[in-house]
Amino acid sequence: MRLSREDLKSLIQNKLHKAGLNEDHAEIAADVLVFADERGIHSHGAMRVEYYAERIAKGGINTNPDFKFEKTGPSTGIFHGDGGNGHAAAKLAMDEAIKMAKESGAAIVGVRDISHSGAISYFTHQAADQDMIGISVCQSDPMVVPFGGAEPYYGTNPIAFAAPSSDGRKITLDMATTVQAWGKILHARSKNESIPDTWAVDKNGEPTTDPFSVNALLPIAGPKGYGLAMMVDVLSGILLGLPFGNKVTSMYEDLTEYRKLGQLHIVINPAFFTGITGFKRDITQTMDDLNQIKPAPGFSKVLFPGQNNDLVIADYKENGIEIVDDIHEYLISDVIHNNQYDHKDPFAK
Repeated sequence: MRLSREDLKSLIQNKLHKAGLNEDHAEIAADVLVFADERGIHSHGAMRVEYYAERIAKGGINTNPDFKFEKTGPSTGIFHGDGGNGHAAAKLAMDEAIKMAKESGAAIVGVRDISHSGAISYFTHQAADQDMIGISVCQSDPMVVPFGGAEPYYGTNPIAFAAPSSDGRKITLDMATTVQAWGKILHARSKNESIPDTWAVDKNGEPTTDPFSVNALLPIAGPKGYGLAMMVDVLSGILLGLPFGNKVTSMYEDLTEYRKLGQLHIVINPAFFTGITGFKRDITQTMDDLNQIKPAPGFSKVLFPGQNNDLVIADYKENGIEIVDDIHEYLISDVIHNNQYDHKDPFAK
């Protein structure tokens, strides 16, 4: 099933609004979800809507939050999410960070007490669209074994980065600190597909190719990914006075409770450093240099980070965004939720 960007966003927005989100927050959430789907990151797109709708309907997301931005210094601030929709809170917090970075050259804004915020490169793109560098990190469920451990402690704890070029393109990094994000496991489950045995382990700590047997994910590059997960947890949890490590609440365990997640945005204004014109020129040169590097056997071209997403966007603009038929049927139905996500087992679908 393929839909235009506008049609898909409208369906998602309508479903989230019916579940209880106000129109403004539903519109922002829908935009973040379509941002993911149109880049081929379907694990963070429309397939998440039913989970969000169920959590909203059961009271696990505050549908009337008292969002507040507290400026704590010339370049620092806290955005208080009050248990509200994470997509909306993170977007509005990035808006505040951008305002400060325009004035002072850099900004760091913590986002407290929010729900899941989706593909966090959306927020770094906000900064890049304003000729700035955007960096964002956030917590997630404890579902990753630390290097040398047999029990989960940290979440997938993603890191995102974006920077503008002189021709409208962006260098973009959006990565989990695990070999794959949990959403990729859910995507494999939704299509009943196997996964590589390097992604996750079962309840015995053994590698598994069955997405339904996954008990924990593996960090990228062993101790390096483990260290990055720790860094993200400190910056988006401990730094903001929020639950951390295996104390972070589960995405699926109790859908009636607010999650109290944390996220941290960092914005750097190149105008205060090398100058925006030179910076964007050199980012463009970096992109071109990478594309011109001799490809290794089995590859046709070296792509700069984020370029593959651009290729997917071009295809979807012409042919529509691809979504699973079951997801489309849910979006056009009157069903809000069917209790499929209300489990004590955080890894059950």
